[in-house]
Amino acid sequence: MKKTAIVTGGSRGIGFAIAYQLGLDGYNVVIMATSAEDKNQENMNMLKAAGIEYTYVQGNIGDSKDRENLVRKTVEKYGAVHVLINNAGVAPNVRADLLEMSEESFDRVVGINTKGNMFLTQAVANQMLKQPVEGKKRGTIINISSCSAVVSSTNRGEYCVSKAGISMLTTLYADRLAGESIFVHEIRPGVIATDMTSTVQGKYDTLIERGAFPITRWGMPEDVANAVSVFCSDKFLYTTGNYIDVDGGFHIQRL
Repeated sequence: MKKTAIVTGGSRGIGFAIAYQLGLDGYNVVIMATSAEDKNQENMNMLKAAGIEYTYVQGNIGDSKDRENLVRKTVEKYGAVHVLINNAGVAPNVRADLLEMSEESFDRVVGINTKGNMFLTQAVANQMLKQPVEGKKRGTIINISSCSAVVSSTNRGEYCVSKAGISMLTTLYADRLAGESIFVHEIRPGVIATDMTSTVQGKYDTLIERGAFPITRWGMPEDVANAVSVFCSDKFLYTTGNYIDVDGGFHIQRL
């Protein structure tokens, strides 16, 4: 039976690259995004042109009803969920110093990035537990966090906290689900060329030129998608709760 993958935030950027790659890998792809499908028609046409079976569900992972609707529509259409890619996330609307960050901004960013991840994973994991083990595992869950899980940015502290929380969710769910043949992994992208980073392109261009990244180029969404593809395969069957940095070597401490 053809397997099915949910990709949140899958209409553009990193999420779309992941959806496209998993489609090429043979999955049915369910894309969840806050915007309407016709707003992302060019990307959806790319899926169609590649012969990828997909379903588009509009919704916000920060909303419990939208999360329930996503899982329900996926199961109604394809019968099961085999892969969950927790990719959707938001940055602060305003980058504010840590001493000036608003409570409203913290609640919004953590509510979507961390709380949304927590409870969508809970819903999908419970669905996976209703399903039989197919092949060598029952399911795969991958959290797309960020180098910001461990790198301080004092002008967007709420984002760093939200991503650090996702790292702990990776650990918790990996621990809880290992005995159920469900594997949980985390990918920490660095500076990836997306809409989110386009607003600070000049800053990162300068950092790359100055050698802050051992691999001296911008990361591309496909770099993250390729890592996802391997984690979703059967090539990692004796590891769970781990992370991989897709950051051009930025995590390396150097003298």
